[in-house]
Amino acid sequence: MKLSHFEFDLPKELLAVYPAEHRDESRLMVLDRKTQTIEHKQFKDVIDYFDEGDVMMLNNTKVFPARMYGNKEKTGARIEVFLLRELNAENRLWDVLVDPARKIRIGNKLFFGEDDSLVAEVIDNTTSRGRTLRFLFDGSYEEFRAKLLELGETPLPKEINREVEELDEERYQTIFAKHEGAVAAPTAGLHFSKHLMKRLEIKGVDFAEMTLHVGLGTFSPVEVEDLSKHKMDSEQIVIPAATADKINKAKKEKRRICAVGTTVMRTVESSVSSKQELNAFEGWTNKFIFPPHDFSIANAMITNFHTPKSTLMMQSAAFAGYDFLMKAYKEAIKEGYKFSTYGDAMLII
Repeated sequence: MKLSHFEFDLPKELLAVYPAEHRDESRLMVLDRKTQTIEHKQFKDVIDYFDEGDVMMLNNTKVFPARMYGNKEKTGARIEVFLLRELNAENRLWDVLVDPARKIRIGNKLFFGEDDSLVAEVIDNTTSRGRTLRFLFDGSYEEFRAKLLELGETPLPKEINREVEELDEERYQTIFAKHEGAVAAPTAGLHFSKHLMKRLEIKGVDFAEMTLHVGLGTFSPVEVEDLSKHKMDSEQIVIPAATADKINKAKKEKRRICAVGTTVMRTVESSVSSKQELNAFEGWTNKFIFPPHDFSIANAMITNFHTPKSTLMMQSAAFAGYDFLMKAYKEAIKEGYKFSTYGDAMLII
């Protein structure tokens, strides 16, 4: 498959700028792979497609407020710093992206907060926009992390072209978020409300949690026409033993096993045994899934409508079937479905 296969015209007004008023009332398009049919529902109707003993696999990563704004020493130029990952807690070293990058060189100092209560020194260049920063802060590690939380803001993706608002702090986080470490939300999970999860639980649907700390690699543009040459950035994953056991049992019993989101699908596909069972695992994955791909664990998937040429769209096409997904996207545009992070959802069965 080639990159150009995933090009389509997405009307600008279909990029969701705000989430639906209630999490579980976004729209839901249901794709049945067997009958090749499409249904139009509301997200809370997802419950009708699951029975007792079925499993929904969730990514319980938690987004931290990764976007900060600082000023460069001497010039006072405003610099956006996007925290990617902590490299060394003791030395307060972080991998970051800076914007505008051309102004930021090794040795520069950046000042954060109105009182300049946090200072960072640039100690390395990693990529064109990437830098390694050493934060200089007089205080304990806990106080330092609290300072980052205080100065950071919710890292909404760039296509949500507006300022961060109060509602984003809650809505750009799943209700089952537990382990901090993501710089972007696992968006399929954003549609679940407490009420819907309770109803699923009462129906006997099981939840199996795992973690993939979403990095910017998930959103890095694919710049090669030949998809087999695209390299994903590595992201940290954790599949607990209890989760693997629960999923393998459901698989043996031929239950419906649903990956809630592309991050979950990549997590489980990164740790499959030769017997096509899920292994418990803790480590890193740079799994890139595009058509054709044989899926080992999930037989259903919830995902959003994704932007053209994104790795997320490619993975959805691998699961739904390329032609079927393109047909669904065409219909979604015609019907005015909202795309991307705060957009509507799709259930592929």
